[in-house]
Amino acid sequence: MAPKFGTSGLRGLVTELTSDCVSAHVQAFIASCRVGTGLFIGHDLRESSPALAQYVADAARRSGIAATLCGPVPTPALALAAMSAGAGAVMITGSHIPADRNGLKFYSPGGEITKQEEQAILGALDQIRRDKDGPAPTVNETAPDAYQARYQSAFMDALDGLTVGIYDHSAVGRDLLASLLQSLGASVMSLGRSDVFVPVDTEAVSDAMRAQLRAWAKEHPLDAIISTDADGDRPLLTDEAGEVVPGDILGQITAQRLRASHVVTPISSNSGVALSGDFAKVICTKIGSPYVIAEMEAIGGDVVGYEANGGFLLGFEAKGPSGSLPPLLTRDAVLPLLIALSASPGAGVAALVATQPPRFTAADRLQEVATDKTAALLTRMIAEPAVCNAILSDLDLNLAAIDQTDGLRMTMTDGTILHFRPSGNAPEMRIYVEAMTAEMARKHLNSAMQRVAKELLLQ
Repeated sequence: MAPKFGTSGLRGLVTELTSDCVSAHVQAFIASCRVGTGLFIGHDLRESSPALAQYVADAARRSGIAATLCGPVPTPALALAAMSAGAGAVMITGSHIPADRNGLKFYSPGGEITKQEEQAILGALDQIRRDKDGPAPTVNETAPDAYQARYQSAFMDALDGLTVGIYDHSAVGRDLLASLLQSLGASVMSLGRSDVFVPVDTEAVSDAMRAQLRAWAKEHPLDAIISTDADGDRPLLTDEAGEVVPGDILGQITAQRLRASHVVTPISSNSGVALSGDFAKVICTKIGSPYVIAEMEAIGGDVVGYEANGGFLLGFEAKGPSGSLPPLLTRDAVLPLLIALSASPGAGVAALVATQPPRFTAADRLQEVATDKTAALLTRMIAEPAVCNAILSDLDLNLAAIDQTDGLRMTMTDGTILHFRPSGNAPEMRIYVEAMTAEMARKHLNSAMQRVAKELLLQ
């Protein structure tokens, strides 16, 4: 299957992301979208990423566009640098997907491209182009510094006295994160650093990873453990006991602390954001930051967005403890982490989480399942009530309502929510559960995973 656009840019197997494939998409992007003063290029720490970044630079030069190589850098830092320079950007990352896959995220000078711009790129793929002799790429090593300075001015000394573990794994921003926290007054401890790529999904943290986080918290006197996904736009936070804080709960807390009036979040996010009563308007979209951004731009004003993976989008000039925070319309991991850490001294992260409405989520994914099989199962679940009833009978749940905004989201008579969604660009099925207790959410998730896996085998 050829690389294609999903919720987070172009994704595919590394073997399919050839020089010709990358060049065609980059040149189509340049031809169909605004790139302003040039093209900034960054990448994560996957083994395949540096070569793909060079493919992008070569394609920009053949299009007559000035390319700026930013090297290994978090996605939000690259986006900030590019937007500040009035330039477009391409980030090489597959985020949380396995190392045999990778991807490209495209940015215009105004931020992440829209779904309409994705279609424009696809429409321009077959255009015949004459190679131009553009300028040789230049190097920019200051993008991480500017990103760090953004938060140093807004959170000066806000983390004094905290001891924070950083799960480094193979995240591209691991050293930047340690440096930033230390500059804000925290003591940091490096945990789990890896020279081999580790696909960390902040929206579906495995049982083994949860156990490791608890073990680190038990072994060391830590106020919290933090991390990000591979490219630094999705946060991971635990409390002092090593218990993972769901990304959408972290998003709710961040929106409250920034005093946002309006919140935009995908349909898969925890419904506690609406139950809290803290916001004038809450809008739920299809899953994917382009959909969130489109609604944020339509609303305007003091608006923020976040996803169930914790990636946070700031749509207005907000206030930090020591300074202003200009808008940044791309998913960001650092802002929600700093908000939670700076809000919790004395009480702790667990106490901060306890202030939220009692709605608990759990999520996981069935991997290495062909997308045509997951799509076919979803079609059957929608068309044949017996298939849904068979799944629900194992969970002892009764269906009350169905929402097909993105995948199949089923609300039960007791308020439990089950949401099934095939991935758009990876061979996996996402399953989300929301319930009144964390234990019930995990129980229903495990049962649903087992039953859906069985249904997929029967196809």
